[in-house]
Order: sequence, then structure tokens, then C-alpha cells
Amino acid sequence: MSAKKKKNVDGSVVEVIRNYLIAVAQEMRGTLMRTACSPVIYEVLDFGISVYDRKLDLIAEGPGLTSFLGANDYSIRKLVEYLGEENFNDGDVIISNYPYWNAAHSYDATLTAPVFDQVGELFGFLLVRAHWMDLGAKDPGYVLDSTDMHQEGLIFPGTKLVKRRKVDNELIELIRFNSRMPDVVIGDFNAMVASIRTGERRLQEIISKFGRELVNQSITQILDSAERTTGKSLMNLPQGSWTAIDFIDDDGIGDDPIEMKVTVTIRDGKFIVDFTGSAGTQKGPVNMPFGTTLAMCKVVLKALTTPDEPSNAGHSRALEVHAEPGNLFNAVYPAPTFTLWTGIVALELLFKALASAIPDRIAASSGGDVPGFMMLGIHPQTGKFFALSNNDAIGWGASPEHDGSSALIHLSESICRNTPVEVLEPNTGMFFEKVELRTDSGGAGKYRGGLGLHRDIRFVSDGEFLTVMKKSKSRPWALKGGQEPEANTIIAFPDTEKEMRMSTKRVPVSIGDRISVLTAGGGGYGDPKSRDREKVKEDVIDELVSPEMAHKIYGWEVT
Repeated sequence: MSAKKKKNVDGSVVEVIRNYLIAVAQEMRGTLMRTACSPVIYEVLDFGISVYDRKLDLIAEGPGLTSFLGANDYSIRKLVEYLGEENFNDGDVIISNYPYWNAAHSYDATLTAPVFDQVGELFGFLLVRAHWMDLGAKDPGYVLDSTDMHQEGLIFPGTKLVKRRKVDNELIELIRFNSRMPDVVIGDFNAMVASIRTGERRLQEIISKFGRELVNQSITQILDSAERTTGKSLMNLPQGSWTAIDFIDDDGIGDDPIEMKVTVTIRDGKFIVDFTGSAGTQKGPVNMPFGTTLAMCKVVLKALTTPDEPSNAGHSRALEVHAEPGNLFNAVYPAPTFTLWTGIVALELLFKALASAIPDRIAASSGGDVPGFMMLGIHPQTGKFFALSNNDAIGWGASPEHDGSSALIHLSESICRNTPVEVLEPNTGMFFEKVELRTDSGGAGKYRGGLGLHRDIRFVSDGEFLTVMKKSKSRPWALKGGQEPEANTIIAFPDTEKEMRMSTKRVPVSIGDRISVLTAGGGGYGDPKSRDREKVKEDVIDELVSPEMAHKIYGWEVT
């Protein structure tokens, strides 16, 4: 065959088209945030938006929950495999939330739509994933102790809710009658469809403006460039294999800790992650769908190699992930998967392994986990059921060059936000008596870990309160002689005969009851005795470190 090799598109044109594509995802993001009904979407940013070409390669994203974006990559391939490309029609919107294909738990609903060009040829796909507050799982709000998938809510493997631009009202009614919060859920569905229609319109405008061939050529160059940049970064890192082990608290059914083991290999431009040696399938809902595991590994690879570049499929071509079916990190039907906190702790496990390879680039543990809590009940003013959550801030780990930052969202959700007090109080029965930094919560070191938070909550209406944490029985890890901070702690009914510590648990609460949420700080880096005296003094003045701890740990004398 003597076909001539296509000439590369001029770099300036490629860059223009790249930014046009990114703008599509960003406008979809703005539409979703402006129209969603649930604070978990418009405040917390618990969503992920992705744009794909016909080859199912990621070409642009609208940032939300960090791990969702990689999860979308797995989900789109499973969906097209299930339905067949030929069965996607103009105007269709398909819902999928089958955990093992959708790479998330059942309440992370994914809507997918095909995009056709002006002559009716399929160009690519748009995907919007967002957390829905209720789809009829066995318990309201969040499922903590399910033992199989069928306790985790209504399941859609890949179902057309919109067919050729016409909403299937029978299916919408099915959702309505299987949700405790139908108005919010259906409102969020409509917001996600609006986001898709925005992206569809803008993507078609780009194809019309530049032509399909030029856009596709540019996409090829964009992805190839990302692959080269990632490969070069990997080649400049130490080559070898490094292993780390950690534990999550339990599976939500029993109390035994569960082992996670990972080996990270960097070799010949490849980033290989192997979870062999981790625990097998657990009875409770801590098992990870393989797509979720892939997404977590993509986050680490991206952060390590090209943190300043917008993501596309080229950045993850170097990734290989191994976890046998039935491994904790490769759940198979009907294993429960609802509590995905395993992935949060495991993300830090990957960095712990890499710390052995590149200690000058890796920070200590950032709180170890995401301390999540939720209240649910009947609102005394509206008479309607409510469920509203918050993933609380922790202290980030100290690095080889500086202290960790205080009271930030965990790095697994680094683009997300917590739920503002101004949203939580009027929409639940929680009143926040205190929200402040926790003195002495940052791990000591030459560089100190960031501080966690102290929240005191008093309940002004009856209901239920639940917490989700999977690293409260062991401390976040430190590096190079730094000290480990105290673990995340939630104390229910403090200073009463009912006082107890909670990790992942649901308890009834009444008017006047109180809960204290004490989130972990970051791990310290380096010997505390080598910390600059002036920095210790400043920490004491700012009440980040108490005089007692400054003396005990840093050897600082009060003057």
C-alpha cells in the first residue's frame, strides 16, 4: 500500500482545537453546577464530566471528583460493549450504575450520550457522572453494611432514559417510586441531561467550524503528545519496584482490619501497579470495582508525571494495573461495593510505596482518609425526608520542602469542596457549635503536617447520624523520622454515659444530642528536632502547636 503519510497539523491549530474541546467540558461543568438540585453536586462537586472520540479515548474533561474521571474511561467502554455502538441513536441518553461496569457504587449514576456530526456520522460520546442521593438501597442515605449488590439500590446496566430526545416517562416513574428523595434525584437527572445537551451543541459547533478530519487529526496529535510527555517523565524517575502495606479498619460487618498490599513498578516507560497479596473479597461493602481501582491508579500516575496538563487518554497509556478477580481491588458480582473508602486509603498506599523510590518528591500521609458524616431524617419545617453529607477536611502531609496545608479536602478529592455550614444547618437538624483547627493535630517534623478540624455538632431535630471512615484505628504515616498524627476520631454523645467512638456507623440522634468530629492532620517529614526554631515559635503564637507539645517534641523553651 502506497498511501502517503498524513502531514501533521500545525501545532498552533492543534492547540486552538485542544482548548475548544476543553471549553466544551468546562461549559458542561458550569451547566451542571448551575442547575443541579443536590448540594452534593453544586457545592461538593461530586461529579465527573468527560468527552470521548469515537475510539472511546478521553479528549477533554470537566474536573469534579478526582477519581470519577478515570472511572468514566472504564465505564464508557463497558457501556458501548454492552449496548453495541450501532444501537446509539441521535438524542439518546443512557443511564448506567452497575458497579462492576460503572466503576463506582450504585448511587454514582452515569449518563452517556452519543454525538453525531452534521451528516449523521457518530463522532464520539459525552459522559456525566454524579452522586444521586437515593435510589432505594436497603438503608437511607448511605449503605454501611450491605452483604451483596442487591441491597444497594436500583440498578441500570445501560438503559435508555431518553430515546431520540424523548424522555421515557415510565422509566422516570420507576426511579421516582424507588427513591426516598425523588424530586432531588429527578432534578439532578434533568441537570445532567442539560449538561449533556450543552456539550453536544458545542461539540457539533467545533466539528462544523474546523471539519471532522482536522479535529480527529488534532486529537491524535494531542493524545500522542501526552503519551510522549508521560513516558519521558517516567524514564527520568528511578527504575525498579517498591512495595507498601496498609490496613483499612474493617468491612462494616466485622471488626478485623483488612490488609492492602501494592507493588509499584516503573520500568521502560511503564507504570505498573500490582495489588497481588491484598485481601480477597470481603463480606461487607468495601470491595473495589476494578474500574475504580484503575481510576485511582490513573490519579497517581497523572500527579507523578504531568500534574499541570489537562487530562486525556494519552496520559494513561503507560499504565498497567493487576488485580485478580475476587481480590479486594477487583470485585465481582454479587460482592457489595457501596463503601468505596478502600480506594481513598489505597491511593495514599500508592504514594507510600513511591516514597521509597523518590523520597524527595513524595509528601507524608494526608490525614490517611476522608472523614465523612451525614444526617438524615424528616425536616421539621418542610416535612420532607432529607439526607445531606459532608466529607470533612484533613491536614495534608508535610513534604521534603515545606509544611503541609491545614484543613483541606483529601487529595483523593482535591478538586472537591466540603459542604458549607450555611447549607448544612438550614437543610438538616445539625447546629455547629464549633468549627476550628485542632491544635497539635499535625504530625511533628522538620516540616510539620497540616492541621485537621474540630467540629462540635448539636442536634436541633431528631434523626439519624452516620459516619464513614476506614482509617481511624491506625495513624496516618509519616516520613524520614517525622511523627504520625492522631487518627481521625468521631465521638458520639461526649461526656455522657452513652459516649462512644465511631468509625463507620449509624446511630439515632435526638434533640440536644452532640457529636464531636476530630479530623486527622498530616504526617510529619524529617526529625522534629531539626525544625527551625522560628517556625516553632510562630506555630505556638498561632496556636497550631501548644507550648507543652512544642517543649516536649521540638525542645522549644517557653520565654
